[in-house]
Amino acid sequence: MFKGSITALLTPFRDGRVDEPAFQAFVEWQIDQGIHGVVPVGTTGESPTLTHDEHKRVVELCVEAVGGRVPVIAGTGSNSTDEAIELTIHAKSAGADAALVVTPYYNKPTQEGLFSHYSAIAGAVDIPVVIYNIPGRSVVDMTVETMARLAKIANIVGVKDATNDLARPVMTRLAVGTGFCQLSGEDATVAAFLGQGGDGCISVTANVAPGLCAQMCEAWQARDIDSFAALRDRLAPLHEALFCESSPGPVKYAASLMDKCLQDTRLPLVPIADASRLVVREAMVSAGLLN
Repeated sequence: MFKGSITALLTPFRDGRVDEPAFQAFVEWQIDQGIHGVVPVGTTGESPTLTHDEHKRVVELCVEAVGGRVPVIAGTGSNSTDEAIELTIHAKSAGADAALVVTPYYNKPTQEGLFSHYSAIAGAVDIPVVIYNIPGRSVVDMTVETMARLAKIANIVGVKDATNDLARPVMTRLAVGTGFCQLSGEDATVAAFLGQGGDGCISVTANVAPGLCAQMCEAWQARDIDSFAALRDRLAPLHEALFCESSPGPVKYAASLMDKCLQDTRLPLVPIADASRLVVREAMVSAGLLN
C-alpha cells in the first residue's frame, strides 16, 4: 500500500507557535522534490510537545497542502488508547490517507495489551493503520507473533519498523505475507532493510534530502544497483550526522541552513551544540546539499 521514501515531517516554529506558512511551503517543496509520501506530527514533528489543537491543525494543514498528490500518514499515537482513537478519528475526518500509531510509551503494555490497543483503534476508525514499533523510545517491542495477529485485522496494513533488527523484515514477511507494508524507521539501515524485503522508509533525512532519498528507493525498485549504491553511500554520513543529538534538533538545524524553517524546537529539546552544528553542516556539504 505504501512504499518508497516517506518524510517524517518536522514542524516549524516561529515565536513559540507553529509556523503555518513555513510548514505548508515545506510540504510543497517535498512534493516538488519527488517524495513518495509524508507523515505529519510524528516524533520528528515534535508531537509530544504539541497541544491537541496544534496537532490537529498540523494534520489539516498537511492534507490541504498535499491536495491528494501523495499519501498523508498522520501520526495519531498515544499511550492512552482513548486519546489515540480521538486523534485517529480526527485524522480520518481531516482527509489523511492512513494513521501512524506508535506503541504505547512509558506504561509498557504486555503483548496482549498491545494487541488490544491496536484492535481498539482499528475497530473504532475505518482508516488504514500503520503500527510504529520503536522500542528505543517507547521501551516496548511488538513481537512478530503479535504483529501477525494484528495483520489479520483488515485495516491494519503495515509497520514502521524502528527496531534496527535487520532480521525482522524477513521474519515479519514470512509470518504475515507480502501484502503487509514494511517501512523502515531507521535511515542509517534503510538500504539493508530494503534488501531484506522492506518496502521503503519513513525518513528523517528526507526532510533535507527528499530528492536523494526518493531516488535511492526508486533505484532499488528498478534494480539499478549501481545508482542505488552510489546514493546509499552519499547519504550515509548525513544519516549519521542528523542523529548526533536527539532528533529533531539536528535536522531542524539542517533545514534552517537551507532556509526552510527556523531551527527552533520546544523544551525539553534545546538548540544543538556548536560542535554538532559543525558535524551537520559538514555532512550537508558532503551530500551536495550545501556549498
